[in-house]
Amino acid sequence: PGAFSPRGRTAMSDADRGGFGRGFGDRGGRGDRRGGDRGDRGRGRGRGRGRGRGRGGDDEKAWVPCTKLGRLVKEKKIKSIEYIYLHSLPIKECEIIDYFLGGADGGGLKDEVMKIAPVQKQTKAGQRTRFRAYVAVGDGKGHVGLGSKCSKEVATAIRGAINDAKLNTIPVRRGFWGTKLGQPHTIPGKVTGKAGSVSVRLIPAPRGSGIVGAPITKKLLTMAGVSDCYSNAIGQTSTGGNFAKAVFQALGRTYTFLTPDMWAPTQFTKPPAQEYTDFLARSQK
Repeated sequence: PGAFSPRGRTAMSDADRGGFGRGFGDRGGRGDRRGGDRGDRGRGRGRGRGRGRGRGGDDEKAWVPCTKLGRLVKEKKIKSIEYIYLHSLPIKECEIIDYFLGGADGGGLKDEVMKIAPVQKQTKAGQRTRFRAYVAVGDGKGHVGLGSKCSKEVATAIRGAINDAKLNTIPVRRGFWGTKLGQPHTIPGKVTGKAGSVSVRLIPAPRGSGIVGAPITKKLLTMAGVSDCYSNAIGQTSTGGNFAKAVFQALGRTYTFLTPDMWAPTQFTKPPAQEYTDFLARSQK
């Protein structure tokens, strides 16, 4: 066909519009300059960002604390995480937990996914599906945390849940069953936790019994450093999020009752904000 035939004219006009059959002049031209295939544009941009982030080393950048507690921890004014728990200070930065429990050899804090469940919201355009992740972290030496996060992508939800779990890290008191030989191996007494319809009871067990319970109970107790324990659960335990919350609440209650070995008078010290007030009064620069 000739250059001025209807078929040739139609092909030329489609090219001017950016390759689309129905375009709007300048808008079609803009699409032609950028490339008609939007999928290729999206993939190319994603690869570029990924390479830039990996080479730039953003994940390994230095921690810049934004709270008073974080400044004291980074300057090594606070020596242990137990000092933070003693004064009931809120932890707002997950880097504080990494600093104390992370471990230089990489064998410190471990995380494990407890449950990933899809949740839906009804909208005018249909249903919007997101994913809720429950993640537990622990060092196996008396510290455990549980966090949750909802996101459109599973990987993003898991990363957010890990940070939330670090902020919710609590100390777990361990004890003995019978004779007090060796290291503490079980919980000091019977404790109960409840979330939703799920109620969990943890009972001390003799050495060598292992953890008698569901997989979620075993994971949380192992991360807390408890090696022997009986458990009893009632309610809708198939709701993994509430089940994990109930076990976590029970572990948090191990420090809520007083036993004779804790009758010694407590030596009260100044809280960090009062003890290091001169250091905190200085500017960060």
